[in-house]
Amino acid sequence: MFGNRKLEILTLVGLLVFVVLFLVVSGQGGHSFSGSDDVGSEKISQLTGRPIESFQPIIPQYVPPSGEIEATLFALQATFGGVIVGLVIGYWYGQKRRPVKS
Repeated sequence: MFGNRKLEILTLVGLLVFVVLFLVVSGQGGHSFSGSDDVGSEKISQLTGRPIESFQPIIPQYVPPSGEIEATLFALQATFGGVIVGLVIGYWYGQKRRPVKS
């Protein structure tokens, strides 16, 4: 019964373990969520002794006029990545199931 589905079952078990651990750890409180840009900027500021505002990026970044546009762009980026990953996995699956020509 489980012979053909070992990878799927292991993936589901791993996902469930991750979700449970995440809920247990995050449910204890005292956590603040911040982006990697904020953490990196703060660390650079601590190491150099210069305030965060004095650092300028080499390549200027696009700053959307509102948070809604930023969230929409992020959702579009995530959707595009999901479509690409789905296409690759579908292609591999299709190649695996294609009959062999002799």
